[in-house]
Amino acid sequence: MIDPRAGVINERLKMIRRIIAVSSGKGGVGKSLVATTLALALARRGYKVGLFDLDFTSPSTHLILGVRDVQPKEEKGIVPPIVDGLAYMTLVYYSGDQATPLRGADVSNALIELLSVTQWGRLDFLIIDMPPGISDAVLDLVRFVKRIEFLIVTTSSLLAFETVKKQVSLLRDLKVPIIGIVENMKMNAARTIERETEKLGLKFLAGIPFDPQVEETIGDTAKLWNTTIANALKQIAETNVTLN
Repeated sequence: MIDPRAGVINERLKMIRRIIAVSSGKGGVGKSLVATTLALALARRGYKVGLFDLDFTSPSTHLILGVRDVQPKEEKGIVPPIVDGLAYMTLVYYSGDQATPLRGADVSNALIELLSVTQWGRLDFLIIDMPPGISDAVLDLVRFVKRIEFLIVTTSSLLAFETVKKQVSLLRDLKVPIIGIVENMKMNAARTIERETEKLGLKFLAGIPFDPQVEETIGDTAKLWNTTIANALKQIAETNVTLN
């Protein structure tokens, strides 16, 4: 049976020029920080940008942005508030600090519901912070969001990259475009992940050195803007994530 919300989702997203899912093979690689900083970098280049936190396992973009005392408005759906120049939507608006122990079908239903009720309007970019790994949420997004592209984040660990290989294989089977791979929290100058990325035939977007100062910027985007990770994402926004 076809979910009637599928047509609604396409209608909600039709005025967005590019939809980019920031994903990772596993948690703890800095995916949410990359997604948030990329969205900020694009917005500060003059684009209209939305940030959609769909990481049901541990949403954290609201902490990175320092979101306080804002809520979406109800107007023929849900209209995201503007936070630091971004149209911003997150499950945290409804769950607060409570855990959201959703399983299979519940995750799918929550994701589809959020996609179908959110009124993004006209955007140049929608950046989606994905749950880590290969999950129902990933498969549902690919099924319902026809123009989605993926940007994958990993660390320097070959164990982390093994999960990336599986993710890449799945996305290719589903014929989903992959923008490239970001290696985050590099501890040395080794080019192992860069070479492994090239073996997959994908673009290596950046090797971002570990920056111990990043923790001090959480909740303060002005401080975040001057970090190593922000400088790398500014470059990616300028050269690899553009409009045709």
